[in-house]
Amino acid sequence: DKLDGKHLAPEVQETGIVAMGSLVSKLCQQNLCGLQEVKRGVETILRGLRDAKEESKVAIYLLALGNTALPETIPTLLDHAEEGPAAVTTAAISALQRIPTQHISSKVKQAMRRILHEKRKSYDKTCRLAAAEILLDNEPSPMDVINILLAANEMETETATFLLLKVQSSLRADHHPARKIMKGIMRDPRINNYYFFSKAGISSSFSGPLAVTQDLLSTFRLDLLFLEGGFLRKSVSDFSLLSRGQWLHAAQVTIEAQGMESMLGEDVLEGEEEPELTAGMSAVFFDVQLRPVVFFQGYTDLMAKVLLSSGEPTSVVKGNLLLMDHHQVIPLQSGLQVAIKLQGGLGLDISADMDVSIWEQELKTNINTRGSLTIDFQAELDAPFLQATLRSQTEAETSIHFDTMLRFSGSPVLMCLQLREEQVPYR
Repeated sequence: DKLDGKHLAPEVQETGIVAMGSLVSKLCQQNLCGLQEVKRGVETILRGLRDAKEESKVAIYLLALGNTALPETIPTLLDHAEEGPAAVTTAAISALQRIPTQHISSKVKQAMRRILHEKRKSYDKTCRLAAAEILLDNEPSPMDVINILLAANEMETETATFLLLKVQSSLRADHHPARKIMKGIMRDPRINNYYFFSKAGISSSFSGPLAVTQDLLSTFRLDLLFLEGGFLRKSVSDFSLLSRGQWLHAAQVTIEAQGMESMLGEDVLEGEEEPELTAGMSAVFFDVQLRPVVFFQGYTDLMAKVLLSSGEPTSVVKGNLLLMDHHQVIPLQSGLQVAIKLQGGLGLDISADMDVSIWEQELKTNINTRGSLTIDFQAELDAPFLQATLRSQTEAETSIHFDTMLRFSGSPVLMCLQLREEQVPYR
């Protein structure tokens, strides 16, 4: 319907556009990029990007381009990353982070350096940090790492703290592509010293293994970026899998709030545009970027949501996926036949909630990730004189909850973080 130009509800249209980008990526991975449908899908996304006037619409088309992960989209993404307003730049850099390392060329890195060091214009702190991440995660040169550390000394306390912790966490991770370069640089006492690494902010970046086997590494990452006044600007919780050189974002949930500086009475930095008061959430599931969810946009909308809040969490993704469906008939030497059926499914429910209390000056966020896996095996022997069935069912459930609470009525800001993992029932 979207490709045929039919008018759809905005939510359906945006979801379809983002999903189309993912579908293009999956078909291209199977060497089906030459299909007419794939070309038509890419053309639809690019045409929509050219015609889009509102920033939110442009961002949706950029996220869809990121889902395609096609190297030919890089020039378009770079143009929007460097020249666009804050929301567009954020979406374009986020899309570039999805591009495989082998396609992150010197031209891409040069653009990321210009954004990080603000060579052309002033950029939002989250855009600069994302540009630094692209440089660190894609075979960085020693000079890149040194310049990132030098840039941190010119940044505000919270932004610098976050960036330095990013560098340190990549130094600790055995699988990180920059680890060897980092170790070499850290031997230099002019860089690895108290002056560089003594930023006393409350922002944090942590990553560590959840499970390690011979073939699989499962990691958890938690990023928390705060404003100078102590308000949470951005939080990212990420569960990833690394197996045989392949990297998969199993689930990633990002909560972002902008424009809180004016609410807290903070001054916007010179050269930076004052962003609109807004809060929202985006998720990546099995390497697919989903349509972002907006909690509120503008002060009026915030007050309406506070007064009319239902208390129900916002659903990001909910559904069941068929992982395997195998049916086979095996002839036995006796002349009888055994029919074997094997089905495996995954149920998933990711929801999040943000509760702002103006009167008590508190902010609470909750991210709930629930998943269940079920495998159904059946072997059936059916003959005129005999019928026998062997059936096996296996089920496992897990849920992880990430809660944050901020109280900004006094100084310093009080914060509580909680990561809860419920016991995994296995039947």
